[in-house]
Amino acid sequence: MVIFFGLYPQKITFCGIPKDKKETLYMVEKVYPMTLEGKAKLEEELEELKTVKRGEIIERIKIARSFGDLSENSEYESAKDEQAFVEGRITTIETMIRFAQIIDNDGVDADEVSIGKTVTFIELPDGDEEEYTIVGSAEADPFSGKISNDSPIAQALIGKLVNDEVTIATPGGDMLVKITKVCLLYTSPSPRDGLLTRMPSSA
Repeated sequence: MVIFFGLYPQKITFCGIPKDKKETLYMVEKVYPMTLEGKAKLEEELEELKTVKRGEIIERIKIARSFGDLSENSEYESAKDEQAFVEGRITTIETMIRFAQIIDNDGVDADEVSIGKTVTFIELPDGDEEEYTIVGSAEADPFSGKISNDSPIAQALIGKLVNDEVTIATPGGDMLVKITKVCLLYTSPSPRDGLLTRMPSSA
């Protein structure tokens, strides 16, 4: 199956959906593009929440109840609040995993920016260099340089190639950048799909 995502066609593998339901996927309101590693991390977090954290909170609630009057029991209220947060997170992760779209870059050029790739660019004309990894919203972590495919930077870069000049809209105004490197995330460099820097043309 090929789905047009962003500015280019990209093959998607749907996880956790029975075959007889795939025909109705177009009715799904929200899907979550992610890498295999991102999905694995969500599964690990879900397992931790369900098998460890959930039990710890239940035990906290039991202990807090033993203190007596619950109307003025701050420990009880704190535990109940944490329980609500954890149960909400469990529901969110289960939904993300159920409607996960695993990114497959096999049909995308090695030097083309897409989800699951790290892109390096320089800001023109002064040459400041920046590097970001484009991931789905479920994996986004700006402090680690992982930006959502829905972000303005990613939207401007997706589908572009090494050496392309791109205008990115920012709160402080438009920024003109030149893409210098594109490499696959979680994949060792190789002649076909690893780190690639296209040499500038002599023209």
